[in-house]
Amino acid sequence: MIRLGVNIDHVATIRQARRGHEPDPVAAAILATLGGADGITIHLREDRRHIQDRDVHLLRPIVTTRLNLELAVAPEIIDIACSVKPDEATLVPERREELTTEGGLDVVAHESAVATAIGRLKQVGIYVSLFIDPATPQVEAAKRLGADAIEFQTASYSEAVGEKAIAHQIVVLEKATALAMQLGLHVHMGHGLNYHNVQAVARIPGVEELNIGHSIVSRAVLVGLERAVREMKQAIAEGHVERR
Repeated sequence: MIRLGVNIDHVATIRQARRGHEPDPVAAAILATLGGADGITIHLREDRRHIQDRDVHLLRPIVTTRLNLELAVAPEIIDIACSVKPDEATLVPERREELTTEGGLDVVAHESAVATAIGRLKQVGIYVSLFIDPATPQVEAAKRLGADAIEFQTASYSEAVGEKAIAHQIVVLEKATALAMQLGLHVHMGHGLNYHNVQAVARIPGVEELNIGHSIVSRAVLVGLERAVREMKQAIAEGHVERR
């Protein structure tokens, strides 16, 4: 069964809008887990626009499933990760002016910095994933640098318009997944996935983990977080069953 990592960044975004104390991402993590989440994903950005250091430290003992910390290749954030020791660290690109993560980490262009970050994280026993585009050079670089897994950005798929364009993006993801598996890398996916488009991704052989946040939190505003997570788990399961 494919794991669902629930990204709770947007719970923190609502809190930070007022610089207050609610809603608390820690409470959200507990509710998401009760709803069936296989893990909790958070992104500690350099600008601290949503998740705060306090959240990371409180979530570490609270999350008993799998804590996935997304982070930039920045020494200060790497230091925090090495101290907190999440179950998984996913290296992502980061720009201050972006609304959300745009595109994958260019491992080829930043090979030295990425290699240093991977080495530091793995030295303290953290499982390392790289958020990358589904492109052969990026997959090969991830393997070369010693990553445990790659998370393919699915924005190109989720933003595609028209059946032909959508089908093409699925083929791109399928080919990249096959290559990653051939190289011995674990395959995760995420970005822009929702209740309506997740099934096609869940049908791709070899996908082990999906990280989804905005769609689940948006649904939770209307029906509650536990139900929103359960519904996403069901949507993933429907696609997973179809691929057998």
